Amino acid sequence: MENISIFLAKFWGWYMIIFFLILSLNPTRIKQIFDDLKDQKFVIISSFIAIIIGLLNILSHNIWADNWTIIVTLLGYASLFIGLSLFVFPVKTIDWMSVINVKFIQLLYLLLFLLGVFLLNMAYGVVPA
Repeated sequence: MENISIFLAKFWGWYMIIFFLILSLNPTRIKQIFDDLKDQKFVIISSFIAIIIGLLNILSHNIWADNWTIIVTLLGYASLFIGLSLFVFPVKTIDWMSVINVKFIQLLYLLLFLLGVFLLNMAYGVVPA
């Protein structure tokens, strides 16, 4: 089970860092994502992708330990929850997401970047824990 934890820590870590860099280098992308949420085809595809990633994560890594691996499990559940809410309640979910302003999103992405760095450190062992 250790190998799947390392693999998923690398996946989520790199995903968060790449996403942070894309949104940092092109902040208009954040507004574009919210504009795209008005298109139902985009919402359906996004929700299916989130559901698939969440389910794969949960089915392969449903570990509730009191160490860093719980973060990987929680990311899977978060992905599944967001995907299901976008698919089942698209209007309410999009309304809830549109309340969040750009400054808060930038803070959220910074926190996700730090979480990504932490996960990559745990996976690659650059700084011993």
